[in-house]
Amino acid sequence: MEVQAPIAASDRKRHAMRLFAGLPDHYDRVGAALSFGQDPRWRRAMVATVGAARDDRVLDVATGTGLVSQELVRRYGCEVVGLDQSPEMLDAARARLRHDPELAKRVSLVAGEAEHLPFADAAFDHLTFTYLLRYVDDPGATLRELARVVRPGGRVASLEFGVPAAPVWRALWDGYARVGLPLLGRAVSREWRETGAFLASSIPAFYRRHPLEQLVTLWTAAGIRDVRVRPMSLGAGVVIWGTRAGGRADAA
Repeated sequence: MEVQAPIAASDRKRHAMRLFAGLPDHYDRVGAALSFGQDPRWRRAMVATVGAARDDRVLDVATGTGLVSQELVRRYGCEVVGLDQSPEMLDAARARLRHDPELAKRVSLVAGEAEHLPFADAAFDHLTFTYLLRYVDDPGATLRELARVVRPGGRVASLEFGVPAAPVWRALWDGYARVGLPLLGRAVSREWRETGAFLASSIPAFYRRHPLEQLVTLWTAAGIRDVRVRPMSLGAGVVIWGTRAGGRADAA
């Protein structure tokens, strides 16, 4: 099943959609390479926090080429709805489903934006999102919208790039981000060169605006309790997860 939803376009969103339009052909391989092979491990770690049951329905926001949706089905056998605002990324996710009929039975794709989800309140048992908040204008409002569609007691989990806290690793990360990411991207394509340069500037800029402590506050304000943070690969990746408030534990 495939549902189409209208997509608004702020300057930030237009830039994100233009940036990702040329990436799907190499997205999985290059994404893993740019993270020194850590990105697949980060995704698995995020999926492991969800704890879905086989008959659960999970919304995977910013699904991209469908890597997290695939991992959710492989781990839990659950039903997954993958949502993304990029037509090109959704085309790549469709290709993944065409090559895996069993996966296609469990995954449906939706065109839409995280800020205005085309679903009813509490429509899903759990929700995941990946590399999303740097691309939205209001992370707090987006988190509230994401939490809205999760049932009370359901899990919300995310993966984002991080910035190492330790001075030595931070210095190495800065050097790689400023020089390595653009150079490696240039070796692949013009689009990946631009993406590498964008990541080098947007990741630290995001954490200057929204330090991890503030992000946890935004999650809590969105109605997500027991929020936990797991830095990975010396802080280059960050998995955050929590439970939608309103379940039995909150009523006790």
